[in-house]
Amino acid sequence: MVELDGVWKVERVGGALPPLYGCVKRINGSRGTTEFAHAAGMPFEVRGLELHYRPPFNLLVDKLEQQDGVFFGRATFRGYEFGQFRMRRLDNVSQLKEQLIKHIDEAYAMEQNVLRMLDGMISTTDDPEILDALEHHKMETQGHSDRMKARLEAHDATPSGVKQVGGMLQAIAKMPLDMVRGEKAGRNARDGFATEHMEIASYELLRRIAEKAGDEETARVAGEIISEEKKMADTISDNWDKFAELSLREEGVTV
Repeated sequence: MVELDGVWKVERVGGALPPLYGCVKRINGSRGTTEFAHAAGMPFEVRGLELHYRPPFNLLVDKLEQQDGVFFGRATFRGYEFGQFRMRRLDNVSQLKEQLIKHIDEAYAMEQNVLRMLDGMISTTDDPEILDALEHHKMETQGHSDRMKARLEAHDATPSGVKQVGGMLQAIAKMPLDMVRGEKAGRNARDGFATEHMEIASYELLRRIAEKAGDEETARVAGEIISEEKKMADTISDNWDKFAELSLREEGVTV
């Protein structure tokens, strides 16, 4: 249906629906997708004012009613209503802001995971020089987290509490578990170096999205964080020989 074509922000009204942070419905003709900020989309077919989900969600149907430029929806399972929601059409500006907020939120979640990773690295590091660098970077990382939270608040948003965003954060989140094993110095260096570059990539993307959204402050903050992440990556890179020697020494190998 042409009247439903577009991107719609979905807001929970009541019932047993979960929080719908970042939820949108994208509709084009007879097909569409319900998408969440940090999960795979759920495809559906448009049949009049009903959205019939495709397997494995085929027992779900959203029934819509038009109300003053928005749509009121009833979420049903096997024909029984279990929740209500509201759909509001997003224009290009609104869509861009939604994407910006999503990327800021992901950056905040990333920094929370990196803080836990740094705690693990610090607890398994004996070399005074490396330990000093890690503790300094932990202070920087806490600052990065605080700045991302502030940018969310500037957009009247709050952290979603997401723990994992795709493979990147899954990898970062598991690193502290890896660090309880042998070769601590080598693993710390390897995982830290990889993490710094994942952070750099994340903030490079955020900076460009912020620029397109006209958010100069977020773009500026992202640029400053990128500089600090690059310095930490350089610190690790400058010490590969030391990390190799420490790693071998931990395994009782002398060279």
